[in-house]
Amino acid sequence: MFPLRDINPSSKKPIVTIILIVINTIIFIFEIILPPEIREMFINNFGFTPVELTKGIVYGDLRYIILNFFTILTSMFLHGSFMHIIGNMWSLWLFGDNVEDKLGHFKFLLVYIISGYIASFTHYIFNINSPVVAIGASGAIAGVIGIYFVLFPFAKIQTLFLLLWFPFFVNIPAFIFIGLWFLTQVFNGLLSLVGPYYGSGVAWWAHIGGFIYGTYLAEKYKREFYYY
Repeated sequence: MFPLRDINPSSKKPIVTIILIVINTIIFIFEIILPPEIREMFINNFGFTPVELTKGIVYGDLRYIILNFFTILTSMFLHGSFMHIIGNMWSLWLFGDNVEDKLGHFKFLLVYIISGYIASFTHYIFNINSPVVAIGASGAIAGVIGIYFVLFPFAKIQTLFLLLWFPFFVNIPAFIFIGLWFLTQVFNGLLSLVGPYYGSGVAWWAHIGGFIYGTYLAEKYKREFYYY
């Protein structure tokens, strides 16, 4: 099941969404042209490693805590593979334009960054002592998806299905498509609690945290809009 596009036109050009995609792509290109050992060092330095934040908290080292808070931001712009960045940027393009259209450019950027932090904190709670570096924009994008889920539940998502290698195209309401996606995140997140060999190295809880925060913001936005 792969989303191709949403049948939900926006009225404004998604400037921030495009800029975020361009920045992520440029940084990824920079990553892949680095020598392997330098690339690993680059990712270790600018990715978010939960155990490093824990060390700062345990030892009361404020500068080290601040440094690790900064790596949460930088980690949102790093990706580990072509499939990683293509999947994330496609999702951002698919859902970001309508959310940016509804929130406005500046608020969209702010929500995107905050969603990324909420996602990383959620990941941290379930992986306090993990030495594995977390990278990727998926937590921030999960927040965008959460907003889309609430504000555009009946928008159609044109989805590709492969049945015995034969392609089928189906228009699925967003609340069903995204709902199934979220249930997958929760299922795999719970599995990841069983042991490190479950979860395939994906930060499932980051997705869950970002999505829940996005739905909360969207519900709040709807109430304020209705009130005024």
